[in-house]
Amino acid sequence: MTGRVVRHVLVALVSLLWLLPTWLVVVNAFTPTKQYTGSPRWWFSSWGLFRNVRAAFSSADVGQGLLNTFLYATVGAAVAVVIAALASFAVTVMPIRRPGIWFWAIFIGTVLPLQTFLSPLFTGYARTGLYDTQYGMVLVYVALTVPFAFFVNRNFMMTVPREISEAAQLDGVNWLRMFLSIHLPLARSALLAAFIFQFTWIWNDLLFGITLSLSPNVRPVMATLADLSGNYSTVGPPAVLAGALVASVPTVVLFFVFQRFFVNSLRLTS
Repeated sequence: MTGRVVRHVLVALVSLLWLLPTWLVVVNAFTPTKQYTGSPRWWFSSWGLFRNVRAAFSSADVGQGLLNTFLYATVGAAVAVVIAALASFAVTVMPIRRPGIWFWAIFIGTVLPLQTFLSPLFTGYARTGLYDTQYGMVLVYVALTVPFAFFVNRNFMMTVPREISEAAQLDGVNWLRMFLSIHLPLARSALLAAFIFQFTWIWNDLLFGITLSLSPNVRPVMATLADLSGNYSTVGPPAVLAGALVASVPTVVLFFVFQRFFVNSLRLTS
């Protein structure tokens, strides 16, 4: 009984520590810019959120950044999940040689620090004309999100009984039909979990957004917010926080909408 109480108290304290920065962001995003003194406020004083949001959208094209990021996160995560599902099927079901080597060749992408890719990516993008293009941003996000999506899908497909594929082979089912009709529907929960993970990662990315894009019609929202809070910005911190608050809404909504399904899919893939 005592251990349970202690555990609940620790969980409550950790939750409060996690919620504290969010509370400060919300309170200061509501603070009018003219009333902001430079010190963070801890309680609501007046209603200035919509004015701050308008300032953020008009000063740094945050709206265009949201549209760009929605495109990158949706298309990039979806394409990465499909590629990862195909690779997982090949490694776990099809009789390929040395599946362990193929697994590590793909999964190694999640081990290397992302900073190691910046210099060669920038050079390659500049030489091939992909720099500051939406095609280039989608391409890099797909490439970077495939390894983890592959890891999630591969773990799930390893739990599918091999007797299912053997029975399908006896019935004359080819590999493509087996993947589309049997393993893909079974892996729906793992695919959704991987999609949510990768959508959230792409949405929150700043590193590649500020490195590989420059134009407002290409720059993702996090890079746009970074420009908004730069040294030459004409808006105050409340406007930046208001823009960040709006930018975080899609991922929060996505998580809460698929929360139960997301938790169940993690149990299946763990």
